[in-house]
Amino acid sequence: MTSSGADLDVDVVVVGTGPTGAAAALALSTYGIDVLLVTQHGRLSDTPRAHITNQRTMEVLRDLGVAEDIGRYATPWDSMGDTLFTTSLAGPEVARIRAWGTGEERIGDYLRTSPCTPLDVAQPDMESVLVRHATTRGARLRFATRYLSHQQDDAGVSVQLEDRLTGRAYTVRCQYLVGADGARSKIADDLGLDVQGTMARAATIYVLFEADLRRYAEHRRSVLYWILSDTTSHGEIGMGLLRAIRPWTRWIAGWGYDMTAEEPDLSDETVTEHIRSLIGDPGPEIRIEHKSTWFVNEAYARTYSRGRVYCGGDAVHRHPPSNGLGSNTGIQDAYNLAWKLAFVLKGWAGAGLLESYSHERAPIGRQVVDRANQSRLDFAPLHACLRGTGRKSSVADAVARLRNPGPEGVAMRADLERAVELKNYEFNALGVETNQRYESSAVLADTDGTKEAWPKDPQLHPQPTTRPGAKIPHAWVVDARGKKVSTLDITGRGKMTLVTGLSGSAWVDAVEKLAMPCLTAVVIGGSDAKDLYFSWHRAREIGESGAILVRPDGYVAWRCAASVDNVDDARRLLGQAIRSLLDLGGPGTGAARPS
Repeated sequence: MTSSGADLDVDVVVVGTGPTGAAAALALSTYGIDVLLVTQHGRLSDTPRAHITNQRTMEVLRDLGVAEDIGRYATPWDSMGDTLFTTSLAGPEVARIRAWGTGEERIGDYLRTSPCTPLDVAQPDMESVLVRHATTRGARLRFATRYLSHQQDDAGVSVQLEDRLTGRAYTVRCQYLVGADGARSKIADDLGLDVQGTMARAATIYVLFEADLRRYAEHRRSVLYWILSDTTSHGEIGMGLLRAIRPWTRWIAGWGYDMTAEEPDLSDETVTEHIRSLIGDPGPEIRIEHKSTWFVNEAYARTYSRGRVYCGGDAVHRHPPSNGLGSNTGIQDAYNLAWKLAFVLKGWAGAGLLESYSHERAPIGRQVVDRANQSRLDFAPLHACLRGTGRKSSVADAVARLRNPGPEGVAMRADLERAVELKNYEFNALGVETNQRYESSAVLADTDGTKEAWPKDPQLHPQPTTRPGAKIPHAWVVDARGKKVSTLDITGRGKMTLVTGLSGSAWVDAVEKLAMPCLTAVVIGGSDAKDLYFSWHRAREIGESGAILVRPDGYVAWRCAASVDNVDDARRLLGQAIRSLLDLGGPGTGAARPS
């Protein structure tokens, strides 16, 4: 027993080894926090559920030092995006869309907004990399360990766990508990979090299988092949799906079913026949690995925490995989929370900093839920075009009408173009992924009263800015070795970073005088980061002598556009900002470590 009377004392207990929990454990262990990661299962995920890994998540993984390792398991960007709408994999195509920024019209947006590219990484591979690095950095991992309950008090949390192999129940004492235990989160239920929306409003069958389909895919590389067939017309999407897990030999087949009817037939014979219809060729050998059903959810929590317990991922935002936002949002939840927990535990911030987690991430969770469900509804024009609004026509009828050279065919092809164009809001929605803005006590808004303008569609197009509450813009600079690095590479790393220019020496001196262990300075234009491309000059939006304070998660916390020549003035302004942002209260530069 420990001095607390518990079987084990740690700083943080994380429940769940999915992308959210694994990322939380990785970030916390990277920041030097003693973390226990537990899962009720005897292994990590063995089915490739989440897969699209967007640029913002890759930036998070880059900052945590695992992006290169993740890339070894990924389908690369250039193989992700020739997404098809076809009558079968072997049959006549209806349309294509260049997805995930791989098309000429959008690739510039993606290259300008980030040093990272999107990747397609199956969830088992993502989890294994995150967990492995977390444990090598000090996180403790326990499989077959069920969360039972918890009790909070002013000094910490007592978490009751059960060893499923022996049936032994025991208590772990921690400062904070993180619930990353999925869409059926017991921790969220125990907290009484207000989850609003609808659960299980539609249903889908997923089948993991192996088949060599290279002859149908290598020349039109994608991770998603949508199949318009007479047997896959149920539901909002109304199409079957072939998703490439390991191009082009390991796949998931998916199709909707009526959950109000009797349970679907998941026999190998029926499932194999259905897959063959999606392929459109009886020849390839099919080996079924796994069959499952899942439900479409549209629900979100209004707050993510109570006291010392914080939830993230599917526990607080539950939605279909449209737009590929699920694991990405969960990993970003974890990244937002981890640095705040670390700052409080190290005595660098007051506990009030943690209140900003819900204030920042809950609005993002709701946006994601709304967008993912809307993307399913956005298939409706495609349905109306190909199947008609009255009696559904057969696929053969639709193909014949598309090939009609007369007025009917002309009108149908124009309708189809508009319907496919709408799907950019699912397959090229870079703005949804990168235009997330935070409003909380951990962000000090500009005092000039101006509001951000959006000259382009904010769901489609990124709008980088140094305004507080936005992620610091990516810009290429050159380090002391002459190597090209991103502004994201010279900030982050678990600390607050004050970014200024050569004429902002007063800010650098102020950082030195404040001597806060959580704060460092970077001079862009100096020897450590040369602005040889003038990329930062174009991106910073304030003068060279101004200051931009960047949080450990890459978000701008505060900026000062005014030139400050006096180090005492710079120290006063910066000190006031940091004390407010980090809930430090008085004039000191530290906070007591929680007892």
